[in-house]
Amino acid sequence: MNDAAPAPAPAPAPRRRARVRAPELVGKGGWLNTGDKQYTLADLRGRIVVLDFWTFCCINCLHVLDELRELEEKHRDTVVVIGVHSPKFVHEAEHEAVVDAVERYGVEHPVLDDPELATWKQYAVRAWPTLVVIDPEGYVVAQHAGEGHVHAIERLVEQLEAEHGAKGTLRRGDGPYVPPEPEPTVLRFPGKALLLPGGTFLVSDTTRHQLVELAEDAETVVRRFGSGVRGFADGGAGKASFSEPQGLALSEDGTAVIVADTVNHALRRLDLATGAVSTLAGTGRQWWQGSATSGPAREVDLSSPWDVAVFGGRVWIAMAGVHQLWTYDPATQTVAVAAGTTNEGLVDGPGAEAWFAQPSGLAATADRLWLADSETSALRWVDLDGHVHTAVGTGLFDFGHRDGAAGQALLQHPLGVTALPDGSVAVADTYNHALRRYDPATGEVSTLATDLREPSDAVLVGEDIVVVESARHRLTRLRLPEEAVRVESVVHRTRRAATEVAPGPLLLDVIFQAPAGQKLDTRYGPSTRLLVSSTPPELLLKGEGADTELSRELELNPAVAQGVLHVSAMAASCDDDSAGGEYPACHVHQQDWGVPVLLAEGGAHRLPLVLAGMDEQ
Repeated sequence: MNDAAPAPAPAPAPRRRARVRAPELVGKGGWLNTGDKQYTLADLRGRIVVLDFWTFCCINCLHVLDELRELEEKHRDTVVVIGVHSPKFVHEAEHEAVVDAVERYGVEHPVLDDPELATWKQYAVRAWPTLVVIDPEGYVVAQHAGEGHVHAIERLVEQLEAEHGAKGTLRRGDGPYVPPEPEPTVLRFPGKALLLPGGTFLVSDTTRHQLVELAEDAETVVRRFGSGVRGFADGGAGKASFSEPQGLALSEDGTAVIVADTVNHALRRLDLATGAVSTLAGTGRQWWQGSATSGPAREVDLSSPWDVAVFGGRVWIAMAGVHQLWTYDPATQTVAVAAGTTNEGLVDGPGAEAWFAQPSGLAATADRLWLADSETSALRWVDLDGHVHTAVGTGLFDFGHRDGAAGQALLQHPLGVTALPDGSVAVADTYNHALRRYDPATGEVSTLATDLREPSDAVLVGEDIVVVESARHRLTRLRLPEEAVRVESVVHRTRRAATEVAPGPLLLDVIFQAPAGQKLDTRYGPSTRLLVSSTPPELLLKGEGADTELSRELELNPAVAQGVLHVSAMAASCDDDSAGGEYPACHVHQQDWGVPVLLAEGGAHRLPLVLAGMDEQ
């Protein structure tokens, strides 16, 4: 008998990273934030490059911009973040609109304007947002779809810094970012406006992180609230701080304004008499799957609240970041989900079953809460029983400018809605640069005004309507016309090319590799979830629904020539704490894909979607 202890098993070798040569960066719109210099990958050799494929309509993309700020600051001498702007809507392919968006959202890194999706296709990107990491030798070493991945990318960056520092292939120094010259305008990309009891206007001066009170002429500044520097602090008018505030609603007693402080994921309160700012709801942290969905308002995380309205005694919140409507109850100082499942799409019915897509504008009447559902280019409403209805719009992929019967009318990414005295509603049809009108009595959609520049809200003042022209940095007063403006009909679909797949069996593979130093979190059951549906529903003969496996056999109906697969995947991973820590840091990785597919003989039998890692098949 041998009493000697067995030799310890050798530690598993670290997984070798796949290395794929990075395709060149090409975009017809050229480069922004570089002082007019045009870059190639060769110019960036020796640096760690993070490509951020984004489009400015996408709330998840805006979340990633905020996530990247700390990484950019901490690794500014080794990491170059490059935004690759890849449009969904036709308006987003306009170069000037991309220039505006880069300033509007405080993007402080170079951006390649790729209106024809050339680089998107070269990198086989399928979702907004997608992050791709390129090592200092020009190889792609990681890809991540969705938000919440920056912690994993930072670990990879640290590994690449050590590896390439030792090899001598890491080049440190200043990056290529050159900030644009600031423009001296009174407002800068204002978001929403509110008529105050005294006849003045309060405007969310979004890019300057302030609220501004304008006189009755809608031009003269009366007061400013907020320091003008991005932050999250309560206090007096000059000391408080906001981060890209948007929606505004007057409290029921008229003494205060409730503010959707979007990037702070919070509701704030502005005392109109004193100018003091306090926090009503939110923690400053972004809501993630698994977070509380109700409770004391100051203890529950929110996610990019974009607008607010008082309806039925509660403050309703357009929670754009999670595609839901929430409410804040002033009496109990609590918040709760009121409608929406967090799935992105257009589904009507009881609030708990409805789907939204970035609700961004709210307006209340006695019996309806109207909402602009921006990503579905839809006008929708909630009744007093909490049921959700759609007045205009069909889903995530069809948009345009078409008047007439509501069932066939089209909008393009509206951000605001305003109730009119005759029971109709005005819609700030943002990407059509128009003000539209929907009349519930006739079921007709018409155009009230054109030649506005990214209108994002409007307020009624007597017989006039004052429109927030966000990209012209001003409020514009219009007389409500008696007759509609005649506009030539335009119809669009999203710009992504369809993926050719074979009819019949299709293997859907969601790729998820837990980042280095992490493992799947199975403490409370399965750590992954996959939800699949289709438009039209008859496209899928098998494979619809939710399950915990990230691979699934689908069966596509050969009788349906084309459609869209809707895929939502989630994976939770925690730090692999070898020291046995009781509370390891955990992270949720989540992404929704809408994949246009074209059924064709000889098409693919496998559809890989990368959530995190590399597809090595």
